[in-house]
Amino acid sequence: MLTQSSYTDSRQQKFVNQLKRILPATAVLYDPEDTRPYECDGLSAYRELPWVVALPETIEQIQAIMRLCREEKIPVIARGAGTGLSGGALPRENSLLLSLAKFNQILSVDPATRTAKVQPGVRNLAISEAVKQHGLYYAPDPSSQIACSIGGNVAENSGGVHCLKYGLTVHNIQQIEIITMDGERVTIGGGGLDAPGYDLLALMTGSEGLLGIIVEITVKLLPLPERAQVVLAAFDDVEKAGNAVADIIAHGIIPAGLEMMDSYAIQAAESFVHAGYPQDAKAILLCELDGINEEVSEQTLTVRKILTDGGATEIRTAKDNAERELLWKGRKAAFPAVGRISPDYYCMDGTIPRKQLARVLKSIDEMSQEYNLPVANVFHAGDGNLHPLILYDANKPGELEKTEEFGGKILELCVEVGGTITGEHGVGMEKIDQMCVQFKPLELSQFHAVKHAFDPDGLLNPGKAVPTLHRCAELGGMHVHNGKLPHPELERF
Repeated sequence: MLTQSSYTDSRQQKFVNQLKRILPATAVLYDPEDTRPYECDGLSAYRELPWVVALPETIEQIQAIMRLCREEKIPVIARGAGTGLSGGALPRENSLLLSLAKFNQILSVDPATRTAKVQPGVRNLAISEAVKQHGLYYAPDPSSQIACSIGGNVAENSGGVHCLKYGLTVHNIQQIEIITMDGERVTIGGGGLDAPGYDLLALMTGSEGLLGIIVEITVKLLPLPERAQVVLAAFDDVEKAGNAVADIIAHGIIPAGLEMMDSYAIQAAESFVHAGYPQDAKAILLCELDGINEEVSEQTLTVRKILTDGGATEIRTAKDNAERELLWKGRKAAFPAVGRISPDYYCMDGTIPRKQLARVLKSIDEMSQEYNLPVANVFHAGDGNLHPLILYDANKPGELEKTEEFGGKILELCVEVGGTITGEHGVGMEKIDQMCVQFKPLELSQFHAVKHAFDPDGLLNPGKAVPTLHRCAELGGMHVHNGKLPHPELERF
């Protein structure tokens, strides 16, 4: 008689043998020592050893793998560079982790149409490096752009410091190709600026691997601006800095980037990068203006006056491009820099209306004192995308749980003031309970209905992004009528 363990082992061996008929033996990993590098993404607090890892290198191989998994009812979790911060690529028991790392080629560049066709494993920054010779670049620039992959950017709808003016990933892609759970290859979007029918491109962008496997992306490229100018402003009060953000936008100026860092983040970044940040400041703003030379000069003068009127204690304009890049290097290195001053940190990601910035920062500070956990605030202030970094020590019993509770309160505060629980990191595993706060029962039912249309058996990245209706009922976030949940045909999700 087979035990559960021996049954699982035999099922795994059978599946491995089936995969080896599709892939070279070296591209199928199942030994714990080989699969351990894939046990988590950038949210390392959540870990699960993969059951099996596959490393295909052709679209035909992915199609065959998907057909096999559909036939054997084996869930599939797609993974890019593993830089995600919400547990979206976290392995699950008895599931296949599908790595797209070998899909790392820029297939074509068309300077005339300002587009590039790339594979999902191409690094974000590599696109701009490849098209710079044509006077072009790819606008979305997450802080992890040196490592994160474009496929992951599409799956999470990533942004970056320049998303205020140039938009998120969804605004900067034109077409994608996906493989469905049935192994079918589907093109979504088109060669023009718009495509007929439903806007499935927007639906797929940010779908977190729940609807299909992305195998090719056509990105939009922009001409490099004639001039880009960074203004740094220091403040002796975080609320003043928050109000200055709203004042700049209210004057009709849309900077290319408008970022804010508080004292914890300033000190960490400065000791790491030596960007020249004023270390005695309670907060700094980095405001980048770009365009033609005359426009940038005029806007720089206007922004400096707004910052002066808003109480800035110091205002500095980058004297050349090297200083501009150094100021941004400090901001983009803030996350790893904070890791040097704390054993662990938990990076949150919520979005709020700009007018609520000062109020929310004050509330986070109050909660920080209540939980006795420091917070370093680094965020895209221009579009209200907060990234509070909660500093903690996972070696202290109960501190991780306390940190997660604190983080949940921050996300619920974002919803309370009219914002959302995520801006660009996605929901993944991390924020799935807060989805019950953000959305009503019927809205969640519609999410499940969309998922069901693409993936009837629920095999693509199960348990991520959208909570089950039962889970929300358990948390008290869903009304149960006479023991029944809304849309009973979807209760199994």
